[in-house]
Amino acid sequence: MTGSAGVMALVLAETVAGSAMFLWLTPLWREVKRGYFTLTGVILTIVAFAAWRSAAAGAIAGDTAGAWSVRLTLASLIVTAVWTALQLLKQNPAARGVGFVSVPVAVAPLVAMAATGRQHEAIALFELVAGAALLGSVLDGLLLGHWYLTDRGLSRTPIERATRIMLVAVVVDAVAVIAGGFGGVGSTRAFNPLLTAGALAPWIALGMVGATALIAVMVKATLRGTRASAVQSATGFFYLAVVTALTAEVAVKVRFLPG
Repeated sequence: MTGSAGVMALVLAETVAGSAMFLWLTPLWREVKRGYFTLTGVILTIVAFAAWRSAAAGAIAGDTAGAWSVRLTLASLIVTAVWTALQLLKQNPAARGVGFVSVPVAVAPLVAMAATGRQHEAIALFELVAGAALLGSVLDGLLLGHWYLTDRGLSRTPIERATRIMLVAVVVDAVAVIAGGFGGVGSTRAFNPLLTAGALAPWIALGMVGATALIAVMVKATLRGTRASAVQSATGFFYLAVVTALTAEVAVKVRFLPG
């Protein structure tokens, strides 16, 4: 894959994979009302569609890894759309079953995309999984924060867990950014010139990861308050975390693909 479309395919596929992991592999199913899964499913279906179209636009003719990236992002879109449709039809047990299946299907594109990177596949896959953990944690945390407005009786456990996951994710993602190196490499020039100037992109990414870490600490501190407004304040911080995390991933993924 190549170009800005290829970079966005990486970031969007990370978002779908990370969100699916935290949505289905945590105890959320037993904690929140099913409407939360419907809301998240609709959003992830849109993101998965964008990931598929971006992968198709960024694919290079004759590149096997790129072709598999397109096929697997399409598979992820289909499975995500199926469990979302089942949620809309209130077929909760079936939706849950397909939802579990969607996790490995959503991770599969990352495996294919790792082979399109400039680095060794193992390192590239680590960078993609780390990015998925970061983006998935901030998106799920943001949606959870809004869900507290509709479910006043929901305990703090889900959003506190999402915050802890985000704290761990920023550390892992910082390691991934460092693993990518800081030397000048070929990169797509379809983004802001700051991201392609010399070796500036990884430093921008590391700074944004650090900013996300600071926000995660502030969310954790905010949630120590007992008032309902504490969750609203935490949600505001999650908004900022989505911006900083996305900026970090776009910045570092500009260097992921060969120039």
